[in-house]
This record gives sequence, structure tokens and C-alpha cells, in this order.
Amino acid sequence: MTVKKQEQYDVVVCGGGLAGFCAAISAARHGAKTCIIQDRPVFGGNSSSEVCVTPHGAAAFHAYARETGIISELLIEERARNHAPILENGWTNSVWDMTMYDMAMSTPNLSFHLNTSIVSVMKNSDRTISAVVARVANAETEITIAGNIFIDCTGDGIVADQAGCEWRWGSEGIEEFNEPHAPLQASKDTMGNSIHFRAKDMGRPVPFQAPEWAVKHEDPDYFYKQGRPFQSLHGGYWWIEIGVPWNTIYDSENIRHELTRHVHGIWDWIKNKDPEMKHKAANFALDWIGQVPGKRESRRIMGHYFMTEHDPANKTVFPDEIAFGGWFIDLHTPGGLLAPTAEPASAEGYAETSEYAIKSYCGPYGIPLRIMIAKDIDNLMMAGRNVSVTHAALGTVRVMSTTALMGQAVGIAAAYSLKNGIPLSEIPTRGIKEVQQILLRDGCFLPNVSNEDPKDLARRAIVTSSSEAKLVGVGPESRGVSGLKERSKQPDARKAEPLNHRRGQLIAIGEEGLDAVFICLSNPTDGVQLVEAGIYPADHIWDYRVNTGKALATTVLQVPPGVDQWIEWPVQLDHDAGLITGRYVRLDLMANPHVHWYTAGTFEPGHVSSFEMGKGKMRRYGGTLSFRVEPAQSCYGAMNVINGVTRPSKYTNLWRSDPNLPNAQWIQLSWPDEQTISCVELTFPGHLLHEYHVYEPFYRDPQCPRDYSILAWVDEEWAELERIQDNYQRHRKHQLHSQINTTKLRLVIHATNGDPSAAVYEIRCYS
Repeated sequence: MTVKKQEQYDVVVCGGGLAGFCAAISAARHGAKTCIIQDRPVFGGNSSSEVCVTPHGAAAFHAYARETGIISELLIEERARNHAPILENGWTNSVWDMTMYDMAMSTPNLSFHLNTSIVSVMKNSDRTISAVVARVANAETEITIAGNIFIDCTGDGIVADQAGCEWRWGSEGIEEFNEPHAPLQASKDTMGNSIHFRAKDMGRPVPFQAPEWAVKHEDPDYFYKQGRPFQSLHGGYWWIEIGVPWNTIYDSENIRHELTRHVHGIWDWIKNKDPEMKHKAANFALDWIGQVPGKRESRRIMGHYFMTEHDPANKTVFPDEIAFGGWFIDLHTPGGLLAPTAEPASAEGYAETSEYAIKSYCGPYGIPLRIMIAKDIDNLMMAGRNVSVTHAALGTVRVMSTTALMGQAVGIAAAYSLKNGIPLSEIPTRGIKEVQQILLRDGCFLPNVSNEDPKDLARRAIVTSSSEAKLVGVGPESRGVSGLKERSKQPDARKAEPLNHRRGQLIAIGEEGLDAVFICLSNPTDGVQLVEAGIYPADHIWDYRVNTGKALATTVLQVPPGVDQWIEWPVQLDHDAGLITGRYVRLDLMANPHVHWYTAGTFEPGHVSSFEMGKGKMRRYGGTLSFRVEPAQSCYGAMNVINGVTRPSKYTNLWRSDPNLPNAQWIQLSWPDEQTISCVELTFPGHLLHEYHVYEPFYRDPQCPRDYSILAWVDEEWAELERIQDNYQRHRKHQLHSQINTTKLRLVIHATNGDPSAAVYEIRCYS
């Protein structure tokens, strides 16, 4: 006997991967009675402990481009709680699952059904869904779940398909949109599914015998000449992937079985046949093999806009921007393990200056809401890999951290639509400004939108501070904890690399003018080397144009033989010469492979570097390059906290206290008239520079304030409103116990998680 139940919600989210989870959390937080339906026992989709794909995003290719909002809350919390390291793939454990579960349990207005699959869709008109019918596994229970708005985050577009929406499958031909990555002819082929494995070093020799049904690998060229590298003996090889000739939806079980056969065969090759690897792997034993294939591509649902590869490549500015991306246009070869080679980037050894790398590098770019609103159903949205994009554009928007941003945006848009009675199709025009401001207030970042919230009282304040750091510069000898704790695999460690390509270092400009710059170089030859140098304007930290405009200064530097040499360039630039306070310039050295430019021993906040990859484009380069400036630049001023941007972009956008002074350092907002304040919202630095998987266990970003107080000037003295201890989250909202009438508000940072400077990106105040 099947038990039948009925439930009613404002918003019904189908699919509990990162897109669906963030959609449900955001809708519930904004007052919508929300339900999330997930067909697996855990949240997280491909990121869960069942599949173990590390969430990737824009920060893999762009400094300070890590995704914030709900996904950031989750990943910061996971690193602070988890004892386990995170490698490239295959290393997710149940701490991540439980971090998500904890958030779901702690969110008012949110209900969920795990182990529950959508079996059918009910409609009350041609253009409106009334309910979905779901079946609970192992419970003989069927639930009809009604809602006002439905969000399809199933990946495969199950709800949209059953509701009759138009969708696409496979690759568009080049003649349709003239996309650089499109094939000559349209194709039904898709990227494949992957499973991961994990291996463990046992400290002693461990034998391995493959089962008879394993694939037999005998040819080393299959790995070494066809783009299938052994990144780590611990596992996590994304290229264990199969799609064509199987259908990624209907043949998922066949694909899982074939992938399992290949894992055993690949491990057999490593352990018993590869001349080099078998010695390295002698002490390793298989620890885990995934049995839930992670999908990359299937249905793409048509929305109110169809995003092509040209949009991320050209950084199209959309009026309805609600998320951003920055992964490269990553299109895997159909067939995976059955294809002649793995995907192109791997096949060419992840070259950074090849023709393929140049045309694939993109972002950070904005993503429009319209690709997430179904054109055929009035109350259906979607987020994740099933949004309205071409196959080529999917190559960049499909990664999980990007889909999480899409999910948070559609959840907010759905709640806003219901609260204000605006149809979903009209949100990109009638409600977009409000949705964008809500996203920013909730900790998200939009490349082309800043805080313009008229309710934010802080925007009217005069901001002062106890002290202010100045940019002096950093060198090979510099040490610090700004960004990451030092790890040998990270680009923060001291190194000097030849100038094989043009290289550039951004420098934030204060009010002082720029008399001289100093660059730490080495010349291992016996003679003087000449290096062309220039200082150029830069629109923002991701301005990757080689030619950004007329040079502010140029010279030819003479570098004598020797190491660790600080070469002085007296540039004598002022604002009449083109310097702009509150913007960056880029210090470029042209190619000369006989000269080496040192990376600094630490990362200077907001100061990123790049190198020329070809065809007039730059791309991210390591950490901060070694440079010094005279005079020191006042680029970390207190007024930065109300400029509307919560990470480096056109400027540092950060207040930092003088690192030579002890805590407690403070920053203060003052108004000419008394303000009524009931809520204070803070955005701290940290967790922006690199991707999540490079952060170590139990990580708490040193830049993030640990202990702090919020005080108000009341009755001619400072009254403490809040005192927070042991913080490590970057975005905090404090609802005060009662409203306070005051003309001054002060944030006092008593201790950070390690950085000598107190620092804040944004302070907001609301009545």
C-alpha cells in the first residue's frame, strides 16, 4: 500500500545540489515558505561525499574572484570544522554533508525531503505548474507537493521537461552563433559523467590484483600522450569520464558500470604495469571508489535569454546581472575515456599561452537572470547546468560555485516575486534593481553593481579610524599571514622566475603622487641586462588588456649581474600626469628571459599580478610581485568601507589599520544628525584570494577579525551593543537587542585570526 500525502509551499525547489540548496536557503531566508526535494540521502550533488567533486569557480583563474554569499558561508564553515585536507577532487567527506544539513536544519521557513524523486508534474494551465509528485525511496510514500513558484535544479531539467518546456541537447554548430569553440556541425554529443577514487598511503607495500571484469590497459600512450595525467596518487582523476556512445541520462547506470571497470583497470596500470608509477604507488591501497556518476551536461532549458560563448568571452554587461563566473570555457571531449584524447586543455598539458588557452580564458563576467526564467512556463525558474546557454557557454557556467550563485539569485528572485506580486518574467525589468541590492546585502558580489541601498544609513556617514595602513610594498624577504598561511604549493612563497613573458604588477594609488618605484630583480648572466618598463592605467584588477591606454611613464631599466637587487625607477608621476587617487596603475616589465622578477614572500592585500599570454591578453600570475613605492600610498582608508564594493576590483576597497600598532583598532561612523539603528552588517576580509580546495584543515583566515565589539555613542559615552568572540565568517549580520539612537557608531577589533592589521571591507547600518 502506498501512503499518499499532500503539502503546500510558496517555493518548491527540485534538486539539492549546490544550486538547489542555495536557492532554497535564500528563498526561505527572505520569507517564502520553501521546500527542497533531493533524490539522494545528502545535499550537495556532485560536491557531496557520494561524488566528491571539489566545488570550482572563478577564483581558479582570477585572484579575489571567489564566490561569496551562501556558498561562501558553507565553505568557510566546512574548512573551520573539518580535519581532512581537500585536494583537487575525490576528498570530500561527510563533514561537508553535515555542514549543509546543519544549515538546512537551522533555516526558518525551510522544509526538505531527502531520498525523494520527482516522478511527475501537474499543471493547472498550459503555462503554469500546480504541483510535482514525488516518491520517497524505501518508504512507499508518494507526496504531491504544490507551490506557487517552482525552481528546477535537477541538473537534467526533469521538471521543465515534464512541464513541456523547450530544451536543447548537445552542441550548436558554428554557423548558428559563430562561437569559437563550436564544432563545424551541430551534434547531439555531450560531455560525459565521471566517478572518482581515493587511495591511501599504508606505509608498507600493498599488492593489488584487478578483477577479471576490469578494463585491461597495456599502452602507456593512452595516458601519457592522450592527456590523462596522474595528478596525484591519492586519486581524484576528473578524466575518468564516459559519455558518448551512452546517453548521460538514460544510460547513467551503464556509464557507472563502465567507469567502475576503468577505475580498476587504471589502478592496475598504476600499481602493476607503469614503469615509473608502480614504484611510487607501491605503498598505496584503494580506499574508496565513487558509485554515483557526476554529470556535466544533459538538457539545457530555454529561458528569456540564450547566453552564448560571446557573452563570457566579451564580458557582456547585462542590466539583469545577478551572478558572475570566471572558469575557463572548459569543454570536455565527448566520449571521455573512449575518445582519442582527453579534453583539449589536459591534452596540451594545461599550457597557459597556447591558442586554445587564449581563446578559452574568460571572466570574471556577469550572468543575467533571464537565462534562469523558463520561457514556456510562467512560474518556473532553473539554476545549475540546465540553464539557458549554448553548449560552449555551458563550458564555463557549469562549475558548481558558479551554479551556487545562480541558485541564491533565483531563490531571492522567487521570494521577491511572491512578496511584491510581480510575475517572474518581469523581475529582470521591474524588480531587478531591488533583487541586485538584496544579493549584495546578503554578501554576494556583482562585477557591475555596487551598494546603492537607500536604506543603508552608513552610506551617509563620515568614516574615521584609529589608524590606517599605507602601501609601502613587499619583497622576497617579506613575511606575513595576509591571505593564506604559507604553503609550499601556493604562489605566496618566495621565488624568482625568468621574464619569459611581459609581466605586470598592480599598484593602488593614494593622494601622494608616485616619486619612485623599486623592483626586486636578479640577473644571473655576466653582463648588464636591459628591461623595458612602463606604468599604465588599469580599470580594475581583472583588466587583462595588454594595451590599457597611453603609458603614464616608460623607461629602460639597467640590471647589473647579481641577485636580490632593488632597481630604482624615479618616475616622478603626479595627478597632472594621469595618476588617479582611488584607482590602480599597472607596472609592467617586458620580456627578457635573462632577468628574473621575484615574487614577494607574502601577499599584499588587493595587489595582484598578471602576465601576457598572447594576442593582446594578460592572465593571472602567482602572488604579489616584489616592488616598493615612494612615497607610501594611502590606499586603505576608512572611507573605503562605504564605497559599495566588498572586495578589490577598481580599488582595494578595504580599510586596514596600521600593522605596527596593537589592537584594539577601531573604525567609526559619524552623522551630523541622530540616527536610529537596529541592525549592523559587516563584511570582513578573507577567503577571496584562492579557490576553496587550497585551504588547509581547520582553516580560519588570518585577515578575518576574531574578536570585536560594536559600540554606540549614547548619553555622552560609548555603550557596547555587541561583543563577538571566536569569529571566522567574513559576512556577519547583527540584529541589535533594541533600537539605538546615536550620532556615532564604532567597530572595535580586539583581535584577528592572525593578521597584525584589523581590516573591514564594508559596514552597513539599518533602522
